[in-house]
Amino acid sequence: MPDHVHVLVSIPPTLAIAEVIRNVKVGASKWVHENFADKSNFAWQEGYGALAVNHDTCEAVKNYILNQKEHHKKRDFKSEFILLLKKHGVEYEEKYLWK
Repeated sequence: MPDHVHVLVSIPPTLAIAEVIRNVKVGASKWVHENFADKSNFAWQEGYGALAVNHDTCEAVKNYILNQKEHHKKRDFKSEFILLLKKHGVEYEEKYLWK
């Protein structure tokens, strides 16, 4: 998707989520800059969202990720993400979401 990425990973309890996200962002940035000369201005947003899922729902999450292009024709990701946060009672500040 042009404005976000989903990553489904299993993180061992010895790693912090922030460390995993940092490694993903650093590695992906390096790859983009090495492989796409026209994307020299590529950069990640400052923050990220991380959600835990039950092992039993991993297949559904995987299918969601694989079909997100079709899914986002019905609702953009920002709207969907806000609904998800509200549904689960997660407080957030609008300024930390997309511009």
